Amino acid sequence: MAAAKARGSAQPQLRCALFLLAVAQASVGDLRYSVPEETKTKYVIGSLTKDLNLDFKLLAARKARVDYQGGRRYCGIDLNSGEFIVLERIDREKLCGQTLPCLLHFEFILESPLELHNIVLEILDVNDNAPIFPKDLIKLEISEAAPKGTRFQLASARDLDVGINSVQNYILGQNEHFVLDVQINKERYVEIVLKNVLDREKEEEHSLLLTAVDGGNPTRSGTVNIQVVVIDVNDNAPVFLQATYEVSVLENAPPGTFVVRVSATDKDAGSNGEITYYFNHASENTEHLFHIDHRSGEMTVAGKLDYEEDASYEVEIQAEDGGGQTGRCKVLVEITDINDNAPLIIVKSVSNPISENAAPGTEIAIINVKDQDYGDNSKVFCSISENLPFKLQSSIKNYFTLLTTVGLDREEVNEYNVTITATDGGSPPLSSNTVLNLKIADINDNPPVFDEQSYKASVAENNKPGSSVITVKARDPDWRQNGTVFYSLLPSEVSGVPVSSFLSINSETGVIHAVRSFDYEQFRSFKVHVVARDNGSPPLSSNVTVSVFITDENDNSPQILYPAPAGNSFMTEMVPKAAHAGSLVSKVIAVDADSGQNAWLSYQIVKSTDPGLFTIGLHSGEIRTQRDISESDTMKQNLIISVKDNGQPPLSATCAVYLLISDNLAEVPELKDMSFEENNSKLTSYLIIALVSVSTFFLTFIILTVAMWFCRRKKPRLLFDSAVAIPSAYFPPNYAEVEGAGTLRSSYNYDTYLTTGSRTSDFKFARSYNDVTLPAAQTLKKDTNEDVNQSLTHLEGAGDSVSTYNSKCVLWCWSLTFLLDLSSCSCRYCKFQLKIFLF
Repeated sequence: MAAAKARGSAQPQLRCALFLLAVAQASVGDLRYSVPEETKTKYVIGSLTKDLNLDFKLLAARKARVDYQGGRRYCGIDLNSGEFIVLERIDREKLCGQTLPCLLHFEFILESPLELHNIVLEILDVNDNAPIFPKDLIKLEISEAAPKGTRFQLASARDLDVGINSVQNYILGQNEHFVLDVQINKERYVEIVLKNVLDREKEEEHSLLLTAVDGGNPTRSGTVNIQVVVIDVNDNAPVFLQATYEVSVLENAPPGTFVVRVSATDKDAGSNGEITYYFNHASENTEHLFHIDHRSGEMTVAGKLDYEEDASYEVEIQAEDGGGQTGRCKVLVEITDINDNAPLIIVKSVSNPISENAAPGTEIAIINVKDQDYGDNSKVFCSISENLPFKLQSSIKNYFTLLTTVGLDREEVNEYNVTITATDGGSPPLSSNTVLNLKIADINDNPPVFDEQSYKASVAENNKPGSSVITVKARDPDWRQNGTVFYSLLPSEVSGVPVSSFLSINSETGVIHAVRSFDYEQFRSFKVHVVARDNGSPPLSSNVTVSVFITDENDNSPQILYPAPAGNSFMTEMVPKAAHAGSLVSKVIAVDADSGQNAWLSYQIVKSTDPGLFTIGLHSGEIRTQRDISESDTMKQNLIISVKDNGQPPLSATCAVYLLISDNLAEVPELKDMSFEENNSKLTSYLIIALVSVSTFFLTFIILTVAMWFCRRKKPRLLFDSAVAIPSAYFPPNYAEVEGAGTLRSSYNYDTYLTTGSRTSDFKFARSYNDVTLPAAQTLKKDTNEDVNQSLTHLEGAGDSVSTYNSKCVLWCWSLTFLLDLSSCSCRYCKFQLKIFLF
């Protein structure tokens, strides 16, 4: 029993030890990555599966996870790819402040078996913080007596970024009095130095702009305003704006009536510029009639004035500043006899509002004017403001009529404030006024007017139906329903299809929407007419043309025209063994239905039998040799060509080019095995009959003579002469060539050798029209002509003369053409070609 208990207590300890051993074995070391701060989410930092040589397909089964020691989930793992990605915003300044480097520690944990990997992520600083000063305004007080060279230290700016992204320089705005001095001693201390003496009387304050600039790319900056207040010295006496003031006061002016405000200025500041006003040596009578405010210099009536007692007064006023300096002026007060009753204006009737189509001369209001004075003081004259479409007309005694003078337009002015002024004949005259607010009633006399004479809109092809294309806006200056505008599309057709199948318009907002998705390759632009109609009675309307242009997107892959896509047969081009470096051996021709840069094609060899033997023009597609062909080069060369357009994202297509390095088809070993078994026995019989027949044809001297003449005039060829030309490549009708934007920039002619696809068909040859261009290639196809040429090998080395040799070749070709039921025969020895069409 004791032993069992001992074994029971030892088992948990054993399991714990095994667990710690597994953890120790699983910890292989730290993984270190770096990522810039403020990186967007889902940003891939690195691949944990690649770095740790793990299978990402097992991550979910092993419950892979990334834990951050701080409790936040700044980063994690994508279980579908095994990539270490950003999950939320990372702010280096918030995490580490000024500490360098800024490191975050993560744990990458997998179960079954348990693995633990430490991940150290360095957060790189980006220049996302501008320098900041402690205050928005720095205020300095400097005496105008301060000498040149006086220094004033300023608070420096702080940048939360570190290194080169922190503050690197200070700039002081241009001024006449101060210069900037920056001292560098671990930290930058900023001082401004007085360059020119200050004068408070010329300028009391100086505003400077200090800018701190960091070293990021792009740079960021922060500014602070420096307000320099110049402290005054009392070196100026008060000075009145006028030496003498002349004023008039009505005899019935009540106490407190304003008479005049005297004003003196002192260029000094503070107590040196504070001015006090008082009467200087005023008589007792004057002191009782007038009062002056010691601070403002405002002189008012203090007693009752009487023109009959005294018609004028002379008062001397003195101004004294805080330093004891004084200035003086005189005030001459004239007492005026009064007309103390102003006219009274009474509006008897008024028509309001006024229709904007009211005819000139329409009566608007009747006004009555009265004055309680007598004599000339009771005579009243009425007037209205100028530049108004109204006039006052005197009708009977003290009655005036307000009339219109011109037609009214509510859209120009929707209401008028007519000020009627009545002035009596007193001396001085008194007047009064009243204001008539006249509103203009609207009629529907303006059609809607579009903001632009025509509109142009661009829509990218493959747009989503219902997307907004453009907004048209028409304005109607009329009021309410007369100015309410509704929009519609004028019925029309685009390529025989109603315009409503392409666009729709919101009748209230004027927003035009696409009804369908557009295709740039089908059509590139069309026009519609938009009608704007108001809600008046009768309604008025106008229209505008909207031109819609479809912009191209890269939605068409390049189409390779040559070589033709792989099918039942393939095309092989022959390259002479004597071809030198730079020789043109073939060309890949491709087009793209897109336009502009989306149709700019580039060519690249992605795979080849011998990577150093051939090269292709990046934009021309021409395949040339990079070096001279040597005997050690493989005879069969296969090239995989990638054609890519310049769109975003780019689209591409690939094709295979088969090249054969040979000067003669007889050298190609594959040709010997290309005939079919079903023709072997038949060909042997034909060769026996041909050997017998050639003796008979050899006796025909005329044919021999013609053959010799033909062979001598025929120019030797490197490979074969033309028999049947291949028709030009077919270009689809939608591949339009536009200068500077097409995909076929030049015309090229190449030697191309293709088969008709039949087992017993003859070779078809096409010759280049450019003599300096090397023959390109030849298609290898099973053909009985090669068997014929093989049957003629016994003629070589027989010691025959040239003429006899050529004659034999001609007779052989002629006989075999008929005996083998061939459509053509080409002799590779005498370069003689015979083509007979058998029906």
